[in-house]
Amino acid sequence: MHVPQQAPARRPLILGSTSVYRRALLERLQIPFEVTAPEVDESPLPGETPARLAARLALAKAQAVAQRHPRAIVIGSDQVADLHGESLGKPGTHERARAQLQRMRGQWVHFHTAVAVVCIEADFAQTECAEVRVRFRAQADGLDDEAIERYLAAEPAYDCAGSARSEGLGIALLDCIESDDPTALVGLPLIRTCRLLRAAGLQLP
Repeated sequence: MHVPQQAPARRPLILGSTSVYRRALLERLQIPFEVTAPEVDESPLPGETPARLAARLALAKAQAVAQRHPRAIVIGSDQVADLHGESLGKPGTHERARAQLQRMRGQWVHFHTAVAVVCIEADFAQTECAEVRVRFRAQADGLDDEAIERYLAAEPAYDCAGSARSEGLGIALLDCIESDDPTALVGLPLIRTCRLLRAAGLQLP
């Protein structure tokens, strides 16, 4: 009697991030996934550029979770704001957020958003990085200290690199956004994420 072979079980998908923004973005793909904290030191290395920092941390996060779940397909991601070559991290406090926004007024800021996909059992590890160019409104255009304070009182974006949530009220601080991957500024470039997931063998709708 012929016994049909069972299809191989689908690999679990894990998002190696505790970011609520990345989780919400990944949910758009309508595929089941788990969330695990990567627990990676995010300190930059001496002389490390913002783009290299984002790529290194995205891969490190994916690898850290993949070591604990070797059969799974793991996504890691990181974003670094780049002001004239200087890395700007998450402000964490009101004072630092205000200072960041004051410095970025009238400036082009580059947001490097990297995504890595790792599966140890399949010997797969790839990383891609999306760059988003953002121009902040100038002080002469109404982004004065009072406007910054009003924004932070309404939307304290202390957990966002660059101190502004483009998916929320922070869009009012911006003059222009340039990107080939629209969700990259929020924290996860979904076009690149889909490409890497397909390369790792995951079927998407």
